[in-house]
This record gives sequence, structure tokens and C-alpha cells, in this order.
Amino acid sequence: MRYELSDSEWSVIDAMIPNKPRGVPRVDDRRVLNGIFWILRSGAPWRDLPAIYGPRTTCYNRFVRWRRAGIWESIVKALAARHDAPVQMIDTSMVRVHQHGACIADGARQASGRSRGGLATKLHAVVNGKGLPLRLEVTPGEVHDNRLCLTLLGDLNPKTMVIADLGYDADWIRALVDEQGVWANIPPKRNRKDPVCFSPHLYRARNHIERFFNRIKQCRRVALATTSWPQTIWRSCSWHLSIPGCVLMSSRPG
Repeated sequence: MRYELSDSEWSVIDAMIPNKPRGVPRVDDRRVLNGIFWILRSGAPWRDLPAIYGPRTTCYNRFVRWRRAGIWESIVKALAARHDAPVQMIDTSMVRVHQHGACIADGARQASGRSRGGLATKLHAVVNGKGLPLRLEVTPGEVHDNRLCLTLLGDLNPKTMVIADLGYDADWIRALVDEQGVWANIPPKRNRKDPVCFSPHLYRARNHIERFFNRIKQCRRVALATTSWPQTIWRSCSWHLSIPGCVLMSSRPG
């Protein structure tokens, strides 16, 4: 089916799935994963999960249990670790908050804020040169792009390069990166007085992070924040089961 893992895709993540041989025989992990991918890609409620994927409670419970155990996060890190990261890119993207996920009384905890387009959540991401995610955070929609640079750019590998857009052209960001032995290839603003080294040719590679956002937003659970607690879900990689899914299935037609 459209959202199911192929044999080659399953072989990549099969070894990363926990498997306890004791106790009650396990439900087929591949079938459960296909059911979870179906929910994330389609954006449908759990109760609408097709019967071919088994009981919806099994898929949901395993989804939540692995989220709390950090399994999804370990999958994302394992997929990214297979590729060298001499180049890292940072950027943000807005996620509109659906009416089912909006709660004005507790908007700060939900990481939803008021922006020009209404209630929104902002996704901050760092990806490698192949567009695979390395670090992810969320903030309310009105927060500035560079607010989380200390967190996202605080542990870089020496002798690498960071690519970012004009929103990250600040002296403190360049100093943060330079202290780690990393070159910040960021275009200077027009009002910058001190000259900086910038390569327009290398900057063209920044399209990889734009393509990354495009891939994960093919999952409707990511494109629209329909859950009540997007901040908790983003940080625990609950939504981000869709990230390894989109990485694996990015070459497929929509």
C-alpha cells in the first residue's frame, strides 16, 4: 500500500526495534509500524486505522510506549549517524495549529503562539548535508528564529561548516560557532559594518534543509498540529516517527 514500508526500508530499521522474546508473543512489528505510518501520513484519528494493521489500541500503545522509551529518537539518531556531517544547516518552519490542537488557556505549554497567520508552532531543525535531521526543537510561533541557537548549535564537530540564512547573522552566533572551530557560512546583512567571509557557491546547498521541511510536511500530523501537546510530542520524537518514515520514503511520489 501507499504508506507501507518496502523490504529494503524495513531492513534499515528492523535492527533498531526492541524485541523481547519472553512473555506473550509479540504482534508483528512491521505491521504495527505500517499502521503508525498510515496515521502520521494521513492525519486521520487513531479510531480510523484500517483493520489490516490490527487493533488500533496496539498501534497507539506501542507508539506511546516507544516514545516514552526514546525509541523514535534513537531511530532518528541512528539514521543520521550513518552519514558524515561535515556540513550542518539550521533553519525554522511554521506549523499551523489545527483547531483540535488549540487551547488558549495553556498555549505556552503547548508551544503554540500567535503569529501573522494565527496560532502556530515553530519547528527549529538542524540537518546534515544530506537533509537528515540531527537536532529538533519547537517554540511558539512568534519566537525569533535564532532563539534556540545555544541549544541547537552548542555541540558541533570541529572543522565543519554551518549554513544558515540572514536571520542568523548575529555576532554572538558567529562567536558561538567560531569557538567550536566551525565556520559559519551566513550571508551578511546590509547594515553589517565588519566584513565576514561568505561563499555564495557553498550557500546554495542550503536547499537541503528546505527539502527536509517539505518531506516531513507530507505527513499531515506534522503539517497541521492536531494534537493537544505538540511541544511534548516534538521533543519526544512522537511526531518524528514521520521523520525516518519521510527519509525512507522521500523518493516516492506523493
